[in-house]
Amino acid sequence: MAIKRIPRPRDPIALAKLIGDIATGQVVDAVEDGKAPLTPAQEFARSGGLRGGPARADALTPEKRQEIARRAAAKRWGK
Repeated sequence: MAIKRIPRPRDPIALAKLIGDIATGQVVDAVEDGKAPLTPAQEFARSGGLRGGPARADALTPEKRQEIARRAAAKRWGK
């Protein structure tokens, strides 16, 4: 897994400030795979999406699911 670091400034004073910010936790130094960590709002939205999909699938009848899949395939392949 690649770790992406924020670029270091060439100016010594700016570099010192960046190091201080990293040490106090005001700036995240490295992020794995180039993805930023999720904010609390993003975590909340994701948790709702993870619950909503299976709940909708359980609520649908097999015939209704087939109808939805048929329409999706027609849209996808009918272009």
